[in-house]
Amino acid sequence: VQLQASGGGVVQAGDSLRLSCAASGRTFSDYTMGWFRQAPGKEREFVSVISWSNRNSYYADSVKGRFTMSRENAKNTDYLQMNSLKLEDTAVYYCAVIPRIFYGPPPRSDKQYNYWGQGTQVTVSS
Repeated sequence: VQLQASGGGVVQAGDSLRLSCAASGRTFSDYTMGWFRQAPGKEREFVSVISWSNRNSYYADSVKGRFTMSRENAKNTDYLQMNSLKLEDTAVYYCAVIPRIFYGPPPRSDKQYNYWGQGTQVTVSS
């Protein structure tokens, strides 16, 4: 599985950005897709995860209500819509995949993910 993240950039606080993650693989619709981020000097942290069916998504408390994750299985792509961006959202954002459907608690640990994209930089300025 190969992942290609895109859509990062430099924006002002309050602006919006949409990240995309394009995945290879024949069974994308079965994949569990997630986003993580890593700010300078900090550990990588969970941002969001979406189920294979696009019906269930889960978010870190820090982004809940501002970020929305979705997916288009026909395009092998998922998206992270980020609204009302804050300075503290500045980080490198990584998409990741678990190549199977998850059951039970949504996977929030980076150790649960098998494949990673290269990361895309999001910088929020005041």
